[in-house]
Amino acid sequence: MSKLRYLENVTTLKLNRDVCVGCGMCLNVCPHAVFVLVRNKAVINDLNRCMECGACAVNCPVAALSVKAGVGCASAIIYGWLTGKEPSCDCGGGSDCC
Repeated sequence: MSKLRYLENVTTLKLNRDVCVGCGMCLNVCPHAVFVLVRNKAVINDLNRCMECGACAVNCPVAALSVKAGVGCASAIIYGWLTGKEPSCDCGGGSDCC
């Protein structure tokens, strides 16, 4: 699983390290090892491994993480591949959108 990567730079995952208490829950629940602990705080080790499942945000006891689970660009593009339809996400368009 360590080589599994999704689409480059499209995930909606955000981490507020100022709020993080270093409990490690995000490391425990993330299915793709997106996080590591550095100096007793979570760090996003590889943003492009994130599949936007939302497990980290749901399980963070201090709301240091946010992600638009299932509605980001990665989810839209993967859904498009699976269904053969044009991807549609909620990022508002523009050059940074899927």
